[in-house]
Amino acid sequence: GSGGFRKRKHDNFPHGQRREEKENVNPSSALMTSFKAFQLELDTRHDKYERLVKLSRDITIESKRTIFLLHRFTSAPNGEEILSESEVKLDAVRRKIRQVAQELIGEDMYQFHRAISPGLQEYVEAVSFQYFIKTRSLISVEEINKQLIFTAEDREETTNMTSNSHDGQPHTWSLKVTPVDYLLGVADLTGELMRLCISSVGNGDIDTPFELSQFLRQIYDGFTFIGNTGPYEVSKKLYTLKQSLAKVENACYTLKVRGSEIPKHMLADVFSTKTELIDQDEGLP
Repeated sequence: GSGGFRKRKHDNFPHGQRREEKENVNPSSALMTSFKAFQLELDTRHDKYERLVKLSRDITIESKRTIFLLHRFTSAPNGEEILSESEVKLDAVRRKIRQVAQELIGEDMYQFHRAISPGLQEYVEAVSFQYFIKTRSLISVEEINKQLIFTAEDREETTNMTSNSHDGQPHTWSLKVTPVDYLLGVADLTGELMRLCISSVGNGDIDTPFELSQFLRQIYDGFTFIGNTGPYEVSKKLYTLKQSLAKVENACYTLKVRGSEIPKHMLADVFSTKTELIDQDEGLP
């Protein structure tokens, strides 16, 4: 009748007949062999993706530790020791990146880019922060990629590596930071420079904030040239970059207007109060 249930197509066949058809499938047929090959390829790719995610997480953690160490540069009695220790930490991060490069030999990096992108962004942030402390300038993406060229003598044998990674491995290989990862890492760098400004003011250094203000203004002007034409992630970070620049510029304004009348050890408190007022005006949490 009209109110009855419509039968599915496979319900027209008895269950015993379907079971018999499964039993009659030849596992060595060309079709089954092809599907088994597809299954093996997909499992291998998934395992590699998971290994890259774990390596990216390790790179992110070690890069963050390097950034925390570099923030002690302004208050440490001997800044050269901080820079030397940070270089050791960055070498350890590059060893992790070397493992990532080994995994990607013979592969299309962009198929695994989402797995490694967070770690590369954090590495760019750490390297550019160290480079700024040393030279008071911005490191280029070409300079970063020069440090990510590895040779066979530097190779580390890692566990769970696929046979494709070992067979026919070249004498040199590299992992290139993409322009998007570089831009996102530089955008995150501006937040660290804003924190560097706060710590500098707390240590009585009134010259660094003005230097940081000019540097951040140049970075912001460069990002505005990209505007909404760039990737979505880059345009999203532009707002945070603008906030960091505003906080540093307001710190410079406070130092210029009231710096002579406020003791140096109280400048950081004035700057922190000014920063909280800016956040409230902008509706930030």
